[in-house]
Amino acid sequence: MMDGSIAARIANLRVRVASAAERAGRSASDITIVGVSKTVDVQRIEEAYTQGISDFGENYVQEALAKLTILPSEMTSVRWHFIGHLQTNKVRDIVGLCSVIESVDSLRLAQEIGSRSLIKGRVTDILLEVKLDAADAKFGFAPEYVLDAAAEMETLPGIRLAGLMGMAPFSEIPEYSRPYFASLYRLYSQLPAASQRMLSMGMSGDFEIGIEEGATHIRIGTAIFGPRS
Repeated sequence: MMDGSIAARIANLRVRVASAAERAGRSASDITIVGVSKTVDVQRIEEAYTQGISDFGENYVQEALAKLTILPSEMTSVRWHFIGHLQTNKVRDIVGLCSVIESVDSLRLAQEIGSRSLIKGRVTDILLEVKLDAADAKFGFAPEYVLDAAAEMETLPGIRLAGLMGMAPFSEIPEYSRPYFASLYRLYSQLPAASQRMLSMGMSGDFEIGIEEGATHIRIGTAIFGPRS
């Protein structure tokens, strides 16, 4: 018998997403929930999938590879996002398995993704990770370099720039994320129209602010799967 806790969390999450979208004059259908499934076993991912979550984000290459080999065959419409820091020597393992790599934080990484994608006969969607707080974030492009980096990456074969990703500094108060998300949206709105497909910002603690400020994708772990041990 299915444990109803994940189903209940997702139902509650959808209500909150719809309310946030309504406040912003948007439609809830414009928001994609990405279930952050690091440390989450395949059975719980499958349960979330049965509740309509079809996008999942993984942070670690080896964990992602292990899960992908044991996914139930009926989960055919799952779209995997790689959202963690990606080293160039791991790119060959992840290209072809993920629909989008959200955490591209250097030109060198983008070039490697493009090269590996060409070898596999595909084009990989990428997001540029933006360092929203220089004092807090370890990885990402400084905001002042994002548009130049985007222009360079639009010329690289094997990749397709789909948008931006960012993370506000941790705070117990969701409203503190607003200026960071607003600044990310301003950068996003300056990308060429073809690259304005995904703006990934907002997690379990601040996704409503992310939606109000223009997020198209929100990365949700705890609010779906519960607290991690």
